[in-house]
Amino acid sequence: MNNTGHFITAKVLVNSQWSVEEGKQALETYCQKVRQEPGCNQALALQDNIQPRCFILWEHYESQAAHQQHFTQPHTHAFIKAGWVSLVEVVETTR
Repeated sequence: MNNTGHFITAKVLVNSQWSVEEGKQALETYCQKVRQEPGCNQALALQDNIQPRCFILWEHYESQAAHQQHFTQPHTHAFIKAGWVSLVEVVETTR
């Protein structure tokens, strides 16, 4: 795995109007689409072992510019608009 680039770690909670399984499926589908974006090396949704509504999104982009392009994608707009999750915290790092 390439260990350079722009890394995103985001903590999200599945919103209560959906079951944990529905939220998990939505996150997995979303990550599959994100992985197809130019400049995206990885996108994973990892479920917390103790708090099942809590997920960590881990994304690895070739550059900060590739990450910014992510926000122009239709699937990103649709995922945000649907309100599947609430964002708790984001950490961005570049190496």
